[in-house]
Amino acid sequence: MSFNEKTNIQLEQDKATDNSKPIFVSPLPTDERCLSCLRNSYERLMTKFEFSEEQRERFQKQYNRITQDGTIKIGHKKQRELSAEFRHVAGVDDLYAAEKELSNRVALGLYDIWKPRLVSFPNPELISLRLAIAGNIMDYGVHHDFDLEETVNSVITARLAIDDSAKLLDAVKRSEKLLVIGDNAGEIVFDKLMIETINHKSVYYAVRGGVVLNDVTVRDAREVGIDRIATVVSNGYNAPATVLSACSQEFLDHFYSADLIIAKGQGNFESLYGLGDPRIYHLLMAKCHVVAEHLDVPKGSYIIVKQGLLW
Repeated sequence: MSFNEKTNIQLEQDKATDNSKPIFVSPLPTDERCLSCLRNSYERLMTKFEFSEEQRERFQKQYNRITQDGTIKIGHKKQRELSAEFRHVAGVDDLYAAEKELSNRVALGLYDIWKPRLVSFPNPELISLRLAIAGNIMDYGVHHDFDLEETVNSVITARLAIDDSAKLLDAVKRSEKLLVIGDNAGEIVFDKLMIETINHKSVYYAVRGGVVLNDVTVRDAREVGIDRIATVVSNGYNAPATVLSACSQEFLDHFYSADLIIAKGQGNFESLYGLGDPRIYHLLMAKCHVVAEHLDVPKGSYIIVKQGLLW
């Protein structure tokens, strides 16, 4: 089912005046392929951490409990619960610490190449948006292997399956407060380059409230220097998405007061798409068939889409 066939779930009319009441947002519907993807990611993690049979059985018991033996559709709150149970069984706080450190290091190397190169383009702001999309490939929750340099080179000249970049850059010029909602470690380096290039006067950068998958945290943002060009804000909740009903009041205040929002990646798209909020632009790669089908684009497509246009 494409977006054109979906019911538009709008913001409540009083959202701008009552920030204390998180609105209900219909998340992207999941299907059995989501559960299969989730299962495969935990199989890779059990191999990575060399789980014993006893550890596998302990986690499998919790996995079956949380997913009701694979019979329910898994939302981001359930994913958060699964991640916590796995960390408990593994005895590890940050399951992707090594991957996140490597991602940031590799991305910073590319940053040093692309920062001076951007000025050679007639439209550096547009190129910075495309590079921010390329960074979205760095997602260990979906892909365990990817070629970042190949993706970067591809996205510069590729046709975007949905391209609202002109509208976004125009909105950047007119807006008073920009909120960027981050997604993954490594990817955040390209967000940094985008923020520097579009040169908005008031930028807030939102991160997850705690460790989950390879998603960005306050520590990750500071590690790559985003705190030097934007005000970093935790959303207060460690799910791989922006679950408004569970986010902190501080984050909600920034969310509702921003007149422009750039939401990065699939997790933020999946959790926010039901708003139909024209302040929000999504920058992402459609890395799985479920998201691609809802956007009515081929899998692997690069996308800049404004909410309210396809909804």
